[in-house]
Amino acid sequence: MRQRFFVDRGALVAYLALALSACRGAPGTVLPAAATPVGREQVREWVAATVPAEQRLHRFKWLFQDERSSAGGRGSARVAPPDSLRFDAAGPFGAGAAAAVVIGDRPLWAEPPDAVRKLVPNYPLMWAMFGVARLPESGDSLRGLSAGTVTAWQYAHGADTVEYARTGGTEGKLVAEVRRAGKVVGRAETTLDSAGAPLAARLVVPSVPAKLDLTFLSTAPAVFAPEIWTARTP
Repeated sequence: MRQRFFVDRGALVAYLALALSACRGAPGTVLPAAATPVGREQVREWVAATVPAEQRLHRFKWLFQDERSSAGGRGSARVAPPDSLRFDAAGPFGAGAAAAVVIGDRPLWAEPPDAVRKLVPNYPLMWAMFGVARLPESGDSLRGLSAGTVTAWQYAHGADTVEYARTGGTEGKLVAEVRRAGKVVGRAETTLDSAGAPLAARLVVPSVPAKLDLTFLSTAPAVFAPEIWTARTP
């Protein structure tokens, strides 16, 4: 039997607003204290609501900043549901070009080899920047709640957690936070249009500290040639 838990929507929206605010400042918890254990099928429904129904091509501007420097440029991401992504990015005039294919939470290939890791420390955070949540791992304990257009849920494995909060509407949000041994690895906040396509995303990595901003220029359905999933040849 599917489990659904409902709390006061006004309180949950207010809580989520504080969580979104914390993404821009000191990290706070994403999951409200009112969350209760939920079943895996319920979580599957929540995750499925974030996955696009068709293949999509995203084009975006990116800006990476840390305490020492900043760099930016343009890029694209090809997303094939449910779990395949081709990422390409470069600076001005093609400088520092990088590309990778990720299947779920595993890189199929990357050029250079640290192309993804240098920008995004964790694959669920990377997916969240494109508006997509990931499914839990086997053995994770699950908690969550839903009220109106607001849904929040958590995967926990010991002191390691992945938390999501999603709001719908004409301008929705997806917030994702990953903690390892209780410490924040990173936190992503993505603004979504009414169809769930990303408009802007920010990843904050407090340990560096650093942030990565994506500003999406376009999102469109697309058909991908098979060769885009293979590594480029010299």
